[in-house]
Amino acid sequence: MTVAAERIDRLHGLARAAAADGDQERARYYVRLARRVAERNRLTLPREFRRFTCDACDAYLRPGKNARVRTRDGHVVITCDCGAQARYPYEE
Repeated sequence: MTVAAERIDRLHGLARAAAADGDQERARYYVRLARRVAERNRLTLPREFRRFTCDACDAYLRPGKNARVRTRDGHVVITCDCGAQARYPYEE
C-alpha cells in the first residue's frame, strides 16, 4: 500500500467520524482532500469511499441523515440532500 493510499484510507475514516459527529463541513473538507490526493497520484478511490460520497457536493453520505436509499429493479438509487442521484447495480 502506497503512502497516498494510506492517506486516502485515513481521510475516509476522518470523514466518516466527522459526519457521525454532525460536522458536515469538516467531512466535506476531508472528502475533497482525499479526492485531490487520489487525482495527483493517479489512484482510484476505494469502492466504499465512492459509494458514500456525493459527486456533486462532496458530502459524506449517511443513509437516513443526509441521503435517501431506495432499491429499484436491479439497482440501488442513493439520493443526496442536494438532489444528486447515484445508481449502483446489484444482483438478487
